[in-house]
Amino acid sequence: MNTIEAVILSLENAPNILLPLVREIPEQIIKRRPHSAKWSVHEHAVHLSEVHRLFFNRLDLMLKQENPRIKSYQPDQMNENGELLKLDLEESLERFTNDRKILVKKLKTLTPTDWQRPATHEEYTHYSVFIMFRHLALHDNLHAYRIEEILLKKDWE
Repeated sequence: MNTIEAVILSLENAPNILLPLVREIPEQIIKRRPHSAKWSVHEHAVHLSEVHRLFFNRLDLMLKQENPRIKSYQPDQMNENGELLKLDLEESLERFTNDRKILVKKLKTLTPTDWQRPATHEEYTHYSVFIMFRHLALHDNLHAYRIEEILLKKDWE
């Protein structure tokens, strides 16, 4: 995924992969954590909708400021007490789909220079608009993989 087009395509297709996958999960395990320290399908799916605001804000910041400082985001620490379980799954999936359409539309208007705009990130050696959205595309795939692991899980604690 080393081209702008590939990143945009991955981001655009994510709802087509994630939503059917979430819908495949039996109701009795959708909120069940595979391990006390691991998220449920519900938490993974809701997290994906919640994180969009972060990326919209970062993009705006990176397009407006020269080399802004980006703070690290630690969702496991922020949601370890099950806060995501309290959010409505259907509303979150709808918001994820709608926000992703808005994001993709905005990304398609960026110039090649916009994609290369840098930022200083607390955790990474270098960071740019391109890296940020490649990271988001990979992030989508990571959560889809975790959801499928739960779907296919044989042994529960």
